[in-house]
Amino acid sequence: MDFGIAVATSTESWKVVKRAEELGFTHAWFYDTQLLNPDVFIGMAMAALNTSRIRLGTGVLIPSNRIEPVTANALVTLNRIAPGRIDFGVGTGFTGRRTMGLGAIPLARMKTYVQRVQSLVRGERIDWDFEGKQRRIGFLNPELGLINVDDPIALHLSAMGPKARALTAELGAGWLNFAADERAAVASLRDMQRAWSNQGRADDSLYSTLFVLGAVQRPDEPLDSERIVAQAGPWVSVFFHSLVETTEPGAMEAALGGPRSELLERYRQVYLNYPQAERHLHNHRGHLMFVRDDERFLIRPDLIASMTFTGPPVMLRERVDRLAAAGYNQFCVQLVEGQEGAIEEWAEVLGLK
Repeated sequence: MDFGIAVATSTESWKVVKRAEELGFTHAWFYDTQLLNPDVFIGMAMAALNTSRIRLGTGVLIPSNRIEPVTANALVTLNRIAPGRIDFGVGTGFTGRRTMGLGAIPLARMKTYVQRVQSLVRGERIDWDFEGKQRRIGFLNPELGLINVDDPIALHLSAMGPKARALTAELGAGWLNFAADERAAVASLRDMQRAWSNQGRADDSLYSTLFVLGAVQRPDEPLDSERIVAQAGPWVSVFFHSLVETTEPGAMEAALGGPRSELLERYRQVYLNYPQAERHLHNHRGHLMFVRDDERFLIRPDLIASMTFTGPPVMLRERVDRLAAAGYNQFCVQLVEGQEGAIEEWAEVLGLK
């Protein structure tokens, strides 16, 4: 099994990626969330210049936020700095669009976008519709060696629903999943494997990655310690960030149960008290980065235990082993801003040191 890290991109991300490479992690994924994080391609370029083996990927890029030639140009530039180490991770949009008050883009639009970017990074010319006109575009002078269109750039899709998984299989892409509940993660993998098989693809050709947030619990450490809340709590918050925007007041979400639904309604009041035109700005501030003061009440020990990848080292290793046995190819843990030292504990859990 491969092991990766994910980071909310910053100009300092290269330091923890360099350490990840030293420890034996195989992948580093960089979140692409304009208005929340520094630019993903700048962060990746700095990491590319300071590493030599670890793979570097967008985790994930949103098509609507960067036109195809811009994305392709950034990818082949990175491929020039780190030949053969670049992964193109893409999705329909959660944080990257929610921060601007927008929903996900249609799958058909993502498919067209992905196919165009893939053609461009291979050095091909494409027909591109933009501003109401069709144009022929492609890199004009790749022979100068300023970019790299020769080494392959692997494609990975973030696919949470059945239609997105079917598209992943159709395109022959790697699959990116984000979960902490082991049963749900395995069930999602089985669904992805069925979609893969339905396309006539060999079972062992699917490359699957599971992203998690969590913390390695120290002896006698409570689940609501400040350290664990800082490392695992942002994932609990994100769950409520999404629900409050997609449910009506009073909704009893089947995924929550009674006590947690009460928490949802309490958080809904926090959300509704934000200025209406700026609710999306307040709701997603700190998304996957830190726990805000006004949402701290959400981070309960029982939710840390049930919704995040948190526990003693032996238990965490057993969970990782079961995920590997189920068929996941990569286990990827997000390191939270200011908590990058957690990589040392995760390396021990994963048998890297």
